[in-house]
Amino acid sequence: MKIAIVMGSVSDYDKVKEACEFLNMLEVPFEIRALSAHRTSVELDSFIEKYDDEIDVYIAAAGKAAHLPGVIAAKTCKPVIGIPIKSSALEGMDALLSIVQMPPGVPVATVAINGSKNAAILACQILSLKYAELADKMKKYKKDMETDTLRKEKEFLDSIR
Repeated sequence: MKIAIVMGSVSDYDKVKEACEFLNMLEVPFEIRALSAHRTSVELDSFIEKYDDEIDVYIAAAGKAAHLPGVIAAKTCKPVIGIPIKSSALEGMDALLSIVQMPPGVPVATVAINGSKNAAILACQILSLKYAELADKMKKYKKDMETDTLRKEKEFLDSIR
């Protein structure tokens, strides 16, 4: 099981850091690269060609024109999750629309602008279909989230009574 996180630029790392932290927490192996669909297209092609058999899910983060997720989706049959990055005067809407408006036959699952943690969670949910151990970790994560939310609600209610 392996996830590839591909950023359009090293400057995008602060936006994908949460995804890395989540995958590390669940001990899910991942590869991270900074490969631009425009500036390093040959290296991007080589990366996909060389490692596609080892990768189960791609997470691609890009801003502005945000072609990276779509370019990856065009070159693999593996699931691709796009993270639109807020990096321009348009507050990430340009990236969101670029990623979500893919042509028929080349889908990219898209999360919220700067939503890298949800991208990692979605990737793990996809992998949970194949890997029972990860499915168990995801069930525990969801249960812990529920427990924490109910604890916070109780604290809130106790504080206003």
